[in-house]
Amino acid sequence: MHSVVQSVTDRIIERSKATRAQYLAALKDAKTQGVHRSSLSCGNLAHGFAACNPDDKSALRHFNKANIGIVTAFNDMLSAHQPYEHYPEMLKKACQEIGSVAQVAGGVPAMCDGVTQGQPGMELSLLSREIIAMASAVGLSHNMFDGALLLGICDKIVPGLLIGALSFGHLPMLFVPAGPMKSGIPNKEKARVRQKFAQGLIGREELLEAESASYHSAGTCTFYGTANSNQLMLEVMGLQLPGSSFVNPDDPLREALNKKAAQQVCRLTENSGQYTPIGEVVNEKSIVNGIVALLATGGSTNLTMHIVAAARAAGIIVNWDDFSELSDVVPLLARVYPNGHADINHFHAAGGMAYLVRELLDNGLLHEDVATIAGNGLRTYTKEPRIIDGELTWVDGPAESLDKEVLTSVADAFQANGGLKLMKGNLGRAVIKVSAVPEKNRTVEAPAVVIDDQNKLQKIFDEGGLDRDCVVVVKGQGPKANGMPELHKLTPLLGSLQDKGFKVALVTDGRMSGASGKVPAAIHLTPEAIDGGLIGKIEDGDLVRVDAITGELSLLVDETILTNREAEKIDLQRSRYGMGRELFGALRANLSSPETGARSTQAIDEHY
Repeated sequence: MHSVVQSVTDRIIERSKATRAQYLAALKDAKTQGVHRSSLSCGNLAHGFAACNPDDKSALRHFNKANIGIVTAFNDMLSAHQPYEHYPEMLKKACQEIGSVAQVAGGVPAMCDGVTQGQPGMELSLLSREIIAMASAVGLSHNMFDGALLLGICDKIVPGLLIGALSFGHLPMLFVPAGPMKSGIPNKEKARVRQKFAQGLIGREELLEAESASYHSAGTCTFYGTANSNQLMLEVMGLQLPGSSFVNPDDPLREALNKKAAQQVCRLTENSGQYTPIGEVVNEKSIVNGIVALLATGGSTNLTMHIVAAARAAGIIVNWDDFSELSDVVPLLARVYPNGHADINHFHAAGGMAYLVRELLDNGLLHEDVATIAGNGLRTYTKEPRIIDGELTWVDGPAESLDKEVLTSVADAFQANGGLKLMKGNLGRAVIKVSAVPEKNRTVEAPAVVIDDQNKLQKIFDEGGLDRDCVVVVKGQGPKANGMPELHKLTPLLGSLQDKGFKVALVTDGRMSGASGKVPAAIHLTPEAIDGGLIGKIEDGDLVRVDAITGELSLLVDETILTNREAEKIDLQRSRYGMGRELFGALRANLSSPETGARSTQAIDEHY
């Protein structure tokens, strides 16, 4: 193992010793002899199988067959989840073929950040992760199930499902992906059209035409944002079948993998002899593996919160120092938009997950000695699925990249580090991703342009107020303030300024999209403005330094002036009502800092 990867892992193990032991003790207490429904009364059990077909009802009356719960995030508005419509019947049939039963345990909400970007509904996005976790727990709480299949892909859905699943860590569980849509127009062209629209050079009809050519069918969006980062993370953590993440929805291999997933979870149940609960698959080493893979591919900054939150649900304490130290030694091996022009289909064709895992394992950057849903050891994930003579099988993945402009080796890395950096200074702590930021643009020292609503920047831009070097500061965007919406609406404007030759950067206590790209953005700043963070005192014209090379994030204003300066009051009333936001007040007020996962502090306190 690479010495830094090992030392960070050891530090996480030591830091988490008490909470992890408590979590594992809870798993042991929840484990039962025999199938879980055997503990139910006759009345309980009769309710649990009342609507089943006769064969399943007969099987569930007896206690020698596993029952698998399906938790689905299906809706047909969200392209990534639309294929899930017919999955339950397919998965049930696959379980029946090997003598088990499956039931839909429940559904969870699945909102699309792509639809809500810049809209009031985006302020529910991060909050929805907690709702998804709780909804997963409700579905599994009937104690009818011996394992579960989790159907989810996108931004908050996978982390929410994972957090909920880890509350039932004594059960084996698999995630079942649906795959990305096929490639549309090139991502570079999409970004170009967006910038032209932001500049007022083209109209809405031309923009919509380009967007529709990019997001054009069922399946996950093809850029390397949070959804595809989720899939890569799950696979490297051993929670999905090897090579299953990026197979298109209409590929015959997709259906074969789905059926295999259903049958595999049956084989991992307590009575199978291969008992592999999710709470043991997710451990300190697998968490580090997920972080390393994210860094090696320039993945979404949203995962700096979601991995922390999911880890804590399993009694594992991770912080941004861990991410930053790993990033310093993990080389960048993938160029996928926004960190390049290729999309996730190109990554998959170039060798994809099998090549990536092999390269990272062979260079001591991943822990091989971990449990996975495919068997012990991560080396299994260097194989890729194929249908040969009508049968699903796994063959060795490529030993070399099939497209070195998209996927490369450690020896010939695109850059020496993962591009994710911890930012520190008098403004607090933040994260920045620079894998797509040209080195000449990684240091910006310029006057602040301060706003408290991303929608206000367009007017300043249109009036020419941004035609200069500047650091755009968006405050009042943290978890407790307004639920921490993504600020992706800023990307075309800032990118346009950068293209004009201006030095620009973004500083915010909010989030950027998983598709944040070429503009340096110090995000997730903590403490947030509403918690008294210094970002709340920044005024227009103040000099701000964003240095992604040294990691400095500073407000260059005399300390005496800052001491006597009152923070401007942020009007949050507009974020409290409308579009359902009034229903989330109690949850919003209890969210923790981004570095602790932006989870409900009550949930954390009650868990440990």
